[in-house]
Amino acid sequence: MDPIWTVGLMTGTVLDGNIDVAMLKTDGERVESFGPFTLAPYSPSIRRLLEDTLAQARKWNFEGADPAIFAEAGEALTRAQSAAVRQLVEANGMTMADIGVVGFHGQSVLHRAPQPGRIGATRQLGDGELMHRLLGVKVAYDFRTADVQAGGQGAPLAAIYHQALLRGLDAKGDTAVLNLGGVANVTWWDGADTLIAFDAGPANAPINDFIKDLGLGEMDRNGQLALRGEVDEPRLKELLKHPYLSAPYPKSLDRFDFLSTMADGLGPADGAATLTAFTTSAVGKALDLLPQRPKKLVVCGGGRHNPAIMAMLATRANVEVVPAEAVGWRGDAIEAECFAFLAVRVIRGLAISFPSTTGVPHPLQGGRIAG
Repeated sequence: MDPIWTVGLMTGTVLDGNIDVAMLKTDGERVESFGPFTLAPYSPSIRRLLEDTLAQARKWNFEGADPAIFAEAGEALTRAQSAAVRQLVEANGMTMADIGVVGFHGQSVLHRAPQPGRIGATRQLGDGELMHRLLGVKVAYDFRTADVQAGGQGAPLAAIYHQALLRGLDAKGDTAVLNLGGVANVTWWDGADTLIAFDAGPANAPINDFIKDLGLGEMDRNGQLALRGEVDEPRLKELLKHPYLSAPYPKSLDRFDFLSTMADGLGPADGAATLTAFTTSAVGKALDLLPQRPKKLVVCGGGRHNPAIMAMLATRANVEVVPAEAVGWRGDAIEAECFAFLAVRVIRGLAISFPSTTGVPHPLQGGRIAG
């Protein structure tokens, strides 16, 4: 198949208020060229709706009928993201007829990892058929369900795209990719046949929630609080005994599996410092699980903008860290680019998850296609 133009969409569980929209020209195996990228802000009303939806999803917890808010939020975010796609395409002198497929991840509202004797569960909101009708192009969506139904973790899905990027760096196990969204995930490739990915621990979510609960804004902007604070080392030592951190991969997390309550009783600066130290120390424990401990981490996602996280990664995870831009990648675009890449794999019938990334029994196709 010749490379085609595709658009990928992502909004993370950290709810930073933006829709990530990225264009990519790819055949689903290699990247021919990076197209334009934008962060399209949700309206305040949709953002509030999504926050309410996440809260109701936690109460629902996969039991009983869907909360009514799911349908409302699903339609609202589908329409907003469809408009963002059209705006990006047309602002760059193209039409929707130039786009081969849109990769629509939707909004994750709840994720439950599998346990012995119980398959996992995952839920993303978004209406692929509606997006197809609005845009008039093929839409690949619902990327995680098939993996979970086959016994996989349903996450992380970015590994095969990270591998394509690492191939461009000629990385052979000494460099890994760390994505810092609501949750932190690591991708490691040996340069040959072994590709490993898993959720390392929390990333921005507990820190952001801690700051919001104190009424101090949406996040620890520029790590200012954490850089001023002192880490509660005895508390950190206890937190790092959490069984998830030493459990073997494949493994995955929900955005709410680690909470801001880890910093209960601490002041704003010390709490932010302690949560940041926990996130970065958990990454170090994740690197220890790999067949070869990488010397360098290429960091993407919103967490790379936080100097406290980047500094503590170097000291507490004991690894060289560079932001994605240092190797020519677009750190804010990578997750959206990933779903553009996966969309092409879906329409080609190629696998999007693997035994060593999500724990499925064999390389597995996934996703559904509207149109």
